[in-house]
Amino acid sequence: MATRVLPPALLSFILLLLLSLSARDTVAAGEDFPRDGRVIDLDDSNFEAALGAIDFLFVDFYAPWCGHCKRLAPELDEAAPVLSGLSEPIVVAKVNADKYRKLGSKYGVDGFPTLMLFIHGVPIEYTGSRKADQLVRNLKKFVSPDVSILESDSAIKNFVENAGISFPIFLGFGVNDSLIAEYGRKYKKRAWFAVAKDFSEDIMVAYEFDKVPALVAIHPKYKEQSLFYGPFEENFLEDFVRQSLLPLVVPINTETLKMLNDDQRKVVLTILEDDSDENSTQLVKILRSAANANRDLVFGYVGIKQWDGFVETFDVSKSSQLPKLLVWDRDEEYELVDGSERLEEGDQASQISQFLEGYRAGRTTKKKITGPSFMGFLNSLVSLNSLYILIFVIALLFVMVYFAGQDDTPQPRRIHEE
Repeated sequence: MATRVLPPALLSFILLLLLSLSARDTVAAGEDFPRDGRVIDLDDSNFEAALGAIDFLFVDFYAPWCGHCKRLAPELDEAAPVLSGLSEPIVVAKVNADKYRKLGSKYGVDGFPTLMLFIHGVPIEYTGSRKADQLVRNLKKFVSPDVSILESDSAIKNFVENAGISFPIFLGFGVNDSLIAEYGRKYKKRAWFAVAKDFSEDIMVAYEFDKVPALVAIHPKYKEQSLFYGPFEENFLEDFVRQSLLPLVVPINTETLKMLNDDQRKVVLTILEDDSDENSTQLVKILRSAANANRDLVFGYVGIKQWDGFVETFDVSKSSQLPKLLVWDRDEEYELVDGSERLEEGDQASQISQFLEGYRAGRTTKKKITGPSFMGFLNSLVSLNSLYILIFVIALLFVMVYFAGQDDTPQPRRIHEE
């Protein structure tokens, strides 16, 4: 039988591949990176080795003179030991990208601090909260499986407990995990996904479903739970997942306003005097029932006491009669329903139903907001510090111009040196 000989070109390619892999392993093995919860320093001499040796590497590209970087440093010091103790450990590192500019430029660093999570060497820019506790929760989500498979009641309980309260949780019971996998990948940064393969009747009672397949959406932070029995096909499943990323009734604040940016639905906005008092709490419960039956709309509420600047854009002041209902397009327009502008005391559930009926029938008056648009609000949340910096720079330029225009007659050498 004739012996087959590999072509020289193919043999050379295989040898080069083996040599490169060997070299990579040698470099990674030659550098001993601590994994004890300390923030490690990296530079252009050991960065690539760190990527080869560490599966999950969270890197702070900083500049020593940057004020934001200085404030971030203690948050990273606090988060690092927690991240290193995860089932999928994350090592926190920092790079002086002002000194090692070529390294920073390679990964597109154009501002400080720039945070990146490298998953098996592949970078993902991190733009979430920089507070230690939120940082841990967010990064923990990044390294989790797209969809977790749960085989027992105890596994289900542990999954929900470990997920925490920062993200919504989607639990599939008797659902084919291949159906959920697509959305687990698509919405990985915004929610937890799991499929339970085995569970008892106690779990069915706890999560309030009586048949399978069923998908339960949980918002631990808002103590809300929604149920979907199908159909698990076409756009029905994705519509439920996308709409359930937000709670049924959203408290409007700087955090949730950013979340609305990813949702295309209009907002039924209830403006209250104080969204934390007892009457408002009872009203939110009524709104939750209405929201559950009108999933094509987002229901939100805000108190003038909590955010008067936002509320005033809808021509509402402290002297206005509240609560007030309107439908906001999340940009520059909103609609008032004729005869249902505000909620009176009494049967508020019926009043909300009449409001929604009037809106769907087109009995509305359109108005323009009197302040910044939705994008204007978002931009104002992130650009205020930039405005302060700009004002400071302009003032500094004025001072420099002023002194440049002063008498520039040469001074005695002794005074000049002083």
